[in-house]
Amino acid sequence: MHNEINDQLREKFQKAERVLITAHIRPDGDAIGSVLGLGLALTDKGKQVSMVLKDGIPVSFRHLPGADTIKRKVEGEYDLRVVLDCSDLLRTGDVMDGHIVDINIDHHITNLNFANLNFVDPEAPATSIILARHLTSWGLSINANIAKALLTGIVSDTIGFRTPNVTPETLRVAANLMEYGSNLSDLYTRALVRRSVEAVKYWGAGLTSIQRKGRLIFSTMTLEDRKAAGYPGNDDADLINIMSNLDGVDVTVLFVEQPGGKIKVSWRAQPGFDISKLALSMGGGGHPAAAGVELIGTLAEVQERV
Repeated sequence: MHNEINDQLREKFQKAERVLITAHIRPDGDAIGSVLGLGLALTDKGKQVSMVLKDGIPVSFRHLPGADTIKRKVEGEYDLRVVLDCSDLLRTGDVMDGHIVDINIDHHITNLNFANLNFVDPEAPATSIILARHLTSWGLSINANIAKALLTGIVSDTIGFRTPNVTPETLRVAANLMEYGSNLSDLYTRALVRRSVEAVKYWGAGLTSIQRKGRLIFSTMTLEDRKAAGYPGNDDADLINIMSNLDGVDVTVLFVEQPGGKIKVSWRAQPGFDISKLALSMGGGGHPAAAGVELIGTLAEVQERV
């Protein structure tokens, strides 16, 4: 199956002249690494590439080569539209603006296969790994800058090679990317360890709001919390991954208030639990161990529903 899709992808990438690439809103390291990895590879082949992320790039990833070329809005017309690391079209925001998606490359088990050509590998620990494996078979190549982007994506989505889906092959792919000159220690620190004072102050609000019901914990982060901390993003500053490491907890839920009367819900689960189906039933998606959805309502209403 993958051989046939690879042949089709190679043909599409070779024929395209103007390419639009995007990923999901509130982009994480894998979304950003995937967009940059594919975007820079196509640019090296002489293509006119526009990389667009509705919410821009968090500060922790702005050091990556090419990050300064990513835009928030689409400009111009394209003969190839690509969505990466995104399980459904709504998660891109309004970037596609009703246009048909030509290519969808992703690793989420809840992917809705919304494009004309879908390369979805739920067993891949990150979309960046799919790209690292297949760029050359698509007639593209990897250089030092592309390797940094893809390795960042892998490190981010595996939380530093700690997720249950990490295999020996995952480490081999990472090692191959390091051969291009990527500094794993630096990329790891920037993606997962280094945080701003504002982010940590924002964590404080979420940590003091933790509640427990048996082996489940949940917490909230309000718009007022974000304003008080001075945190510039509209995500949880990665607090969900901190909370999910607490002893005696099987499932972690974090409710993050968004502008416009919406609540971002994030789940994390220990091996043996599958919260992706719950997220999908509410209009979201993700993985068995990590999923999310955005719901309309007040914090109290959304908490009750979840």
